[in-house]
Amino acid sequence: MAHEHKLEIFRGLWKFKSNTQKIWGVLAFLTLVTAVEVVLGIYKPTVLTDTYVLGMKLLNWIFIILTLVKAYYISWDFMHLRDEKSALRRAIVWTPIFLVLYLVFILLVEANYIFEIYKDGFVKWNF
Repeated sequence: MAHEHKLEIFRGLWKFKSNTQKIWGVLAFLTLVTAVEVVLGIYKPTVLTDTYVLGMKLLNWIFIILTLVKAYYISWDFMHLRDEKSALRRAIVWTPIFLVLYLVFILLVEANYIFEIYKDGFVKWNF
């Protein structure tokens, strides 16, 4: 038993007449987000590279957030998560978000440890 797919994106802000138009709209959104990432990666504004948030440059946080936005939107639209029950959506979406945040935390802690070792020097163990 087939059902109609919703022909809207951004919670009904943009509505389309066909699936083809919707695919082009999604492509335009993902292209825009990718273009912002590329422009920021090429120009690297000093405001974003000199500002640190939680031990990491603001530019890196922007890249992580935009990548998560793209991943979420791809799964939301192309995997048709918007048509599923909320419990399944939360299980699929929040689990990777939690794991990515945990990975970022571990990388920041370990990177800080390595930085401190190189900054302060290391002691050669004498066995």
